[in-house]
Amino acid sequence: MACLLEAPLRISVLSEVTATSRHYVDRLFDPDPQKVLQGVIDMKNAVIGNNKQKANLIVLGAVPRLLYLLQQGSSSSELRAECAVVLGSLAMGTENNIKSLVDCHIIPALLQGLLCPDLIFIEACLRCLRTVFISPVTPVQLLYTDPTVIPHLMSLLSRSQRTQEYITQIFSHCCKTPEHQTVLFNHGAIQNIAPLLISPSYKVRMQALKCFSVLAYENTQVSMTLVNVLVDEELLSQVFVRMMQRDQPIDMQLTAAKCLTYMCRAGAIRTDDSCIVLKTLPCLVRMCSKERLLEERVEGAETLAYLMEPDVELQRIASVTDHLVAMLADYFKYPSSVSAITDIKRLDHDLKHAHELRQAAFKLYASLGSNDEDIRKKVAFTKGRPRVTSAAEDKLIKS
Repeated sequence: MACLLEAPLRISVLSEVTATSRHYVDRLFDPDPQKVLQGVIDMKNAVIGNNKQKANLIVLGAVPRLLYLLQQGSSSSELRAECAVVLGSLAMGTENNIKSLVDCHIIPALLQGLLCPDLIFIEACLRCLRTVFISPVTPVQLLYTDPTVIPHLMSLLSRSQRTQEYITQIFSHCCKTPEHQTVLFNHGAIQNIAPLLISPSYKVRMQALKCFSVLAYENTQVSMTLVNVLVDEELLSQVFVRMMQRDQPIDMQLTAAKCLTYMCRAGAIRTDDSCIVLKTLPCLVRMCSKERLLEERVEGAETLAYLMEPDVELQRIASVTDHLVAMLADYFKYPSSVSAITDIKRLDHDLKHAHELRQAAFKLYASLGSNDEDIRKKVAFTKGRPRVTSAAEDKLIKS
């Protein structure tokens, strides 16, 4: 079983393995269950924030032993939960750590653990699964291998706010294809997740919202269903509108706008509906403001471009909303002397991702001017906009 780090890293790490690390692993094999439990707890404390210690323990074979203890019916509930916590901490290290855990078949073991009635253990398994699945190196298809997993996860949504947060986050990260959307839809994702949008927990509301954005993306069936859903006697679309209000966190505003954008593009909401013209479009324009963070500006511009791409009236409205065309010119002004003085961290961040800003701006320019000659002229003569050929623009948009 391949449970070790890649060869070059393994050699490097092995040279730094300490006697202390070996001691932690040795204690997992003690015949006294109480000493094993204490050993796992001490290991948990040792790996917090210590990537070298995490790598050492993986190399020394801690993962297979932790998984064995986690799966043993003779292990106490406390021991099994602590093993899941340590595995989750190991997963918070490097991508190589994640690969090692996946190679050790941690996902099937944790999914099996969800059948246990103990809520604390279930939450620990879900937290670890969440950490593993949000990594880009984890194959999301592993969530769909066993057809009984998704319905069981749906049944666990009612157990606690933690199960709601972790499960919806797993769904939002593992819904990558139309097939995944269909599986989740067919197992009641909409009716099970919709009530979570009014949860008292912001984290639960946010993860539920992200679920709907990935479920609705380019999916007519889901979008047509969502438009008729009631949440506490209020249409789901109006719940999304409330989440776009200026007093809500930016992440929530942007994700709610994405949900309505995808529903609109799927044909579930008309482009002249007030929730699109008066709420969604202005919200996305706000996201393009220079006061927003880089990721928010990129995501806002790309989502706005997608929303109005096929509709000339939305393009006209956007072109005169909050000086959007002039606002986009700022996407090309990095670095600036002002930001260099006031916020070095933000400047450094923007420099690293300046290409994303330009690409998002060109997408939005292309969408704005795709149908209306007056808008094209307005864009062409915008002060600060770089003069590029249509071929160069096309290359940037597609890159």
